[in-house]
Amino acid sequence: MKIDVLGVGFDNLTMDEAVSRGMEIIKERGGYAVTPNPEIVWMCRNDASVAQAVNGASVVLPDGIGVIYGARILGTPLKEKVPGIDFAARIFKELAAVEGSVYLFGSKPGVAEAAADKIARDYPGLRIVGTHDGYFSDDRPIIEDINAAAPDLLLVCLGAPKQELWMAEHAGKLNCGLMAGLGGSLDVFSGAVERAPERWQKANLEWLYRLGKEPRRIGRMLKLPVFLLAVVGSRIRGK
Repeated sequence: MKIDVLGVGFDNLTMDEAVSRGMEIIKERGGYAVTPNPEIVWMCRNDASVAQAVNGASVVLPDGIGVIYGARILGTPLKEKVPGIDFAARIFKELAAVEGSVYLFGSKPGVAEAAADKIARDYPGLRIVGTHDGYFSDDRPIIEDINAAAPDLLLVCLGAPKQELWMAEHAGKLNCGLMAGLGGSLDVFSGAVERAPERWQKANLEWLYRLGKEPRRIGRMLKLPVFLLAVVGSRIRGK
């Protein structure tokens, strides 16, 4: 069941259900997952091509407490927040158990390789079959490399909306199972960026922790109240 939040249809899934769906897509081979937060929802409102890419995904997961609040305000609550980085980690665990494979694509030069080393240590049995940074003018060599590696999971970490548009363009054309657009996740997996402590995550204050670490994010964070005001307006209008 899809839950509409300002024009983006979210799958109403728990984390366990999302992981099960992700593994199904891997077996089917050819789908992609997106994990919109309020900022990405706002992008969709202002760019039809982004909205089409996001809503065309095989699974749309609510990454951000703002989306959860928005759905609740609209009277159509979602089961729970499903952070993209946690979704990926759970898929890693499932794939490691069956010696599945992953390809890491995105971030600055060297980050994907560092993430690959750490992921391989953390998930014995998981095969890292390729890496590539997110700096390119021609993606044909990258596509050839991905197709040759034939990964079960392809992490596409190019930042929004580039990653969503790239996945939509290549969906069904690549020799891979599931593509997942996960923004800055490779920076976290590599250890280059520290994630908020668990108590902050459980309190739904990870955004505040990141703001304290990276004050330059204030411009992006200010979009949250604008998003919530739009949600309230939509509820009042009955849309």
